[in-house]
Amino acid sequence: MDQILEQLQCVMDQAVKEKFIAGASLLVRQNGEEKWYCKSGMRDLENGLEIERDTIFRLYSMSKPVTAAAAMILIERGLLDLGEPVSKFLPGFSNQKVAEGNQSVSPKREINIKDLLCMTSGLSYPNEMTVAGREAGKVFDEIDEHLYEENQMTTLEVANALGKCHLHFHPGEHWMYGTSADILGAVIEVVSGMRFGDFLEKELFGPLGMKDTGFYVPKEKQNRIAKVYENQNGSLVEVKTNHLGIRYTLDQEPAFQSGGAGLVSTLDDYAKFAQMLLNEGCLGQVRILKPETVRFMTGGKLLTRQQADFEAGWEQFSGYTYGNLMRVLERPGQTWGIGFEGEYGWDGWLGAYFCNDPKNQVTFLLMYQLINAGTTPFTRKVRNVVNTGLADK
Repeated sequence: MDQILEQLQCVMDQAVKEKFIAGASLLVRQNGEEKWYCKSGMRDLENGLEIERDTIFRLYSMSKPVTAAAAMILIERGLLDLGEPVSKFLPGFSNQKVAEGNQSVSPKREINIKDLLCMTSGLSYPNEMTVAGREAGKVFDEIDEHLYEENQMTTLEVANALGKCHLHFHPGEHWMYGTSADILGAVIEVVSGMRFGDFLEKELFGPLGMKDTGFYVPKEKQNRIAKVYENQNGSLVEVKTNHLGIRYTLDQEPAFQSGGAGLVSTLDDYAKFAQMLLNEGCLGQVRILKPETVRFMTGGKLLTRQQADFEAGWEQFSGYTYGNLMRVLERPGQTWGIGFEGEYGWDGWLGAYFCNDPKNQVTFLLMYQLINAGTTPFTRKVRNVVNTGLADK
């Protein structure tokens, strides 16, 4: 067996043995070809079902790069401009307010499309620490109230409701991770005249052959879904969470198609999307974006004042900047792991992780389902083995 593959298998098996995760699946591609693939553990502990190559994972925030690519399609066609105010498309964003201490003030300018792509909008995810976070939490509570009913909130209804919440800061002045990608999905609906999921299927998933990617899982594929786990007192326990308005069951097409968290996919499906970006917009004979558009999308950079917020709140991403719903590696010597300048990608709340490395023509995909995971020490260990192994000739 390849020495690097042995090391990768060892790291993954150890994480399963220690019950950090129930199971994981890894795919590394280089120069358009598979380099390493390995798996370990279970997708369903209760029923003894192993992780397989076609296991379906909840992407959560690894949905965001897909949403950014969808926006780029419209920008490239001249249908959407980065400077346009969001209120042009979503009336809920008219007459917004910013929470400043105990005061409610008008923003110095409106949120624009660029703000959504860079997380500089002032829109918050639910939290109890801020006015904006508490108000966003009430919107997601309302989503949850109807999540398993016929009158579910739609993508546009959710976006317009979030637009009525206070902003945490004046647009463009700071950086904060929040619901911007969900709002962008709604904007794409308005501009395209199609449901967000239909647009993704027509423009991305269909042309790229991503047959297992979408906002829900049909009945015949349900047994391929990896369950979500949490380590409780040394044991892995399934957690049936509807986090951020996403149905845990995934058994029907949702009314709210979350551009920030809603997609599911497989290793091989997401690899097609990643390879398209690495190829500067095409896969085989199919062109999704022009090279100039992909270079713009994958070369995002925050302003100095915004970068300070990113580095203060996300210390594990030291050395990176952020743009177009992805991290971009600028200063490899400052990172918490071995990487290469120009690398870009993102991860998800349950541990799904993606990055492209244009310098070495590498796609790295790691999938597992552990709550509150993001980029973990386990992920970095696997990355380090891969990135040092790339130097072996």
